[in-house]
Amino acid sequence: MPPDTGAPSAEADGERPVRPVPEATVSRLAVYLRVLGELREQGVETVSSEELAGASGVNSAKLRKDLSYLGSYGVRGVGYDVASLQGRLQGELGMDHRQSVALVGVGNLGQALAGYAGFAGRGFPVGALFDVEPGLVGIDINGIRVRHVREIPEVCAAHGVTIGMIATPGPAAQNVCDLLVEGGVQSILNFAPVLLQVPDDVEVRKVDLSVELQVLAFHVARRRLAGDVTVPADTPDGAAGTQGETNGSVVSPR
Repeated sequence: MPPDTGAPSAEADGERPVRPVPEATVSRLAVYLRVLGELREQGVETVSSEELAGASGVNSAKLRKDLSYLGSYGVRGVGYDVASLQGRLQGELGMDHRQSVALVGVGNLGQALAGYAGFAGRGFPVGALFDVEPGLVGIDINGIRVRHVREIPEVCAAHGVTIGMIATPGPAAQNVCDLLVEGGVQSILNFAPVLLQVPDDVEVRKVDLSVELQVLAFHVARRRLAGDVTVPADTPDGAAGTQGETNGSVVSPR
């Protein structure tokens, strides 16, 4: 039996699976694609579900379920054909056609995003830059001229921009978002600390770095709390009772 090619069972008629793909699965598919790209660079031709899952940080059962949404099931004892599965994922994630990215806000964060080579390397080159600061408008960053935000609709429409990234201060983000939508952009990655109002056909992904740091701080605090919990000396065999003590405060055991 030949190795799995990553093609759906309806390969003959070219139909895609009709089952909706959960949002969490879509996020993991992007991780699988990155790992497959690394494997190809290493000259790996086939990979088992266990190997691909381990490199992606998930268990093999979840990986197989995720790939089943694409009609890819692998072959027992053989696994997945790396190149074919990579191509299948690229198609499902919309990377089999050109993406054009516009970045609005080229302050410290924006310039870091504009200079990140990983975007272009994964098929998302930043092709348009916008700002309002006189000291930034008109300069070149990585060979791209920074334009004024008022030009967003015209430039995005002319260049077929498919994805907009907003890295502006919060108060400016909604206006920038409206200009991107006016220019035909239907997918927006928002780094500004605000909730954007968009039409139903526009997809927005919010990246709030401060929230992510707070989530990490929560886990740090929980681990510290767990480490501070002490077992009363009179508890036999180290078995904790219904409560433990930490820093003089009573806490419930985890």
